[in-house]
Amino acid sequence: SGAAAEGASAPAGGHAPADSRAVDTVPPRKPLLFPVSGRGESALRAQAGRLGEYVGGYAGAPEALAYALAGTRTAYEDRAVVVAEDLGRLAEGLDALAAGTGSARVVQGRARAGRTAFLFSGQGSQRPGMGRELHAAQPVFAAAFDEACAALDAHLPRPLREIAFAGPGTDEALLLDRTAWTQPALFAFEVAAHRLLEHLGVRPDFVVGHSIGELAAAHVAGVLSLADAAALVAARGRLMDALPEGGAMAALQATEDEVEPLLADHAGRVCVAAVNGPRSVVVSGDAVAVAALTAHFAGRGRKTKQLRVSHAFHSAHMDGMLDEFRAVAASLTYHPARLPVVSNLTGAVVADAEIGTADYWVRHVREAVRFADGIRALDAEGVTTYVELGPDGALSSAGRECAGEDAAFVPLARTGKQPEPQAFAHALARLHTLGAADGLDWAAVLGASAPAPRLELPTYAFQRRRHWIDAAAPAPATTAHAPAPAPAEE
Repeated sequence: SGAAAEGASAPAGGHAPADSRAVDTVPPRKPLLFPVSGRGESALRAQAGRLGEYVGGYAGAPEALAYALAGTRTAYEDRAVVVAEDLGRLAEGLDALAAGTGSARVVQGRARAGRTAFLFSGQGSQRPGMGRELHAAQPVFAAAFDEACAALDAHLPRPLREIAFAGPGTDEALLLDRTAWTQPALFAFEVAAHRLLEHLGVRPDFVVGHSIGELAAAHVAGVLSLADAAALVAARGRLMDALPEGGAMAALQATEDEVEPLLADHAGRVCVAAVNGPRSVVVSGDAVAVAALTAHFAGRGRKTKQLRVSHAFHSAHMDGMLDEFRAVAASLTYHPARLPVVSNLTGAVVADAEIGTADYWVRHVREAVRFADGIRALDAEGVTTYVELGPDGALSSAGRECAGEDAAFVPLARTGKQPEPQAFAHALARLHTLGAADGLDWAAVLGASAPAPRLELPTYAFQRRRHWIDAAAPAPATTAHAPAPAPAEE
């Protein structure tokens, strides 16, 4: 897949037009989250029905109703969230939930125990305009994105925002596929997404990145300051981009054990660049050698995909930039991690003494990305919810093949699926229904100006059942009969 390794090209698409100045429209209302819950699905549907009737006669602000539902009602295990911009759309979603017919506006699930990991995407997940819509809709994201751009701009020939926010088809958008710009843009987006989730009360137990994504993970974990992380990210992209172009990369439907014995036939001209799943391996190196491996597995009926890349990343083709990159990495200050970081190099939680060295980050450029091992390690640590913080959901697709059956993957954005604010709102809704966002700051989610919850909402829709007590043994004939016992009700 495109996120399988460094340098995969961005998919076409994006919601904003190439020249946003040509559009004169009223911005859409911010999507609101209306949570509903119950003990059992029948109770959940009954509660949605009651609330739907209430909404039919409600004339107040939608924000007040959303805030009241979030702030004055217990969140039971069976949960749903209606994502809607106004009362009409809310009513439609509640009707669908009550009827059990499903709706694109309704996110439904059941809260469960488990830990949470944040996934930071690698190259290939970039797209034109990435972050622009969230920047306009979420002030915390905007402030964090701008701060990251300011740190990165000190090392770039022109402002990063011009490149990241460019519309499809523009010259700037084409630059976004250049490694020198792709890596800083992904770093800025992912750090801003993390800061936004943190502000809203969603925090991870672990962080893991895919290639360049691990630098974002290391920064949010506290290993590198923003200034030092920006210097390392910019140097990584610039030095890779300056290498002679050539080489190739391909994604193969094969196990690592199947690929490894074949590498010896090519005398070091190709290597494993990433292990993304049980049967998902990326190879990288000389074009002829990569083509031979691709033909080998294609001839056996396996799926193969040539990746659109400018360089053969995570291979010997990177050797020419390692010394200069090491010098940059050695000039930085490293700190103990405040969050456990799962390493691409080992697929396990990395020690401070290892991740805080220049040697680690040089090996990180050159060696294979062991993403599948990392997901398996997180699964063993009890992680059940994975939140992908990139501009697309490629890691979520790969991770599902490695984690347990009950694992949930929640991408914050999906290319071409929804505008960024709507996608983000649906992701928050999903996290709430999974129980992974029980620390959610609803006032922050709905805006600091949200009114206090003082609404007389419908009471809980109890699911009443009658239980008859077994009749007592017949009394002696000389004793008067007692009245029949009354049914108990719950």
